[in-house]
Order: sequence, then C-alpha cells, then structure tokens
Amino acid sequence: MRPPVVYIEDHTLAFVADHPEYILNIKDEDGEVVYSTVVYSTLTQVTLPSILSGEYVIELTMGNWKFTGFINL
Repeated sequence: MRPPVVYIEDHTLAFVADHPEYILNIKDEDGEVVYSTVVYSTLTQVTLPSILSGEYVIELTMGNWKFTGFINL
C-alpha cells in the first residue's frame, strides 16, 4: 500500500487523479474532529472550510488503513 499523494494550496487539498475513496478527517490540537467528508475516487480537489486556521492533523482513512499528517491553514 502506497500512501496518498496530497498537496495543499490555501484551503484546497489536491489529490492525484487516480486514488481510492477516503474518509477525510481534520482534527484540532485536542483531537476533536473539526471537519469530515468523503473524498470520492472521482474527486481531485477538496475545499476545506475557510474558518479553519492554524495547525491541524489530517487523517485519510481507507478501510483498515489510516494515513496521518499535519497541515497548516
């Protein structure tokens, strides 16, 4: 399993064209989910809410696999 390739510019996440479906969770410093959505395999971009500002944990979950990282908005 290869980790997903995701880029961020402003509040837009860009995914490589050929990816599986993910559940996207954005968590704050307390571990609370502040944003969640499904990233369908047909999507190449997801716009995050503009009210999010600061550093967050990003989680992409696909079945039993969870990929975690940090983003700064």
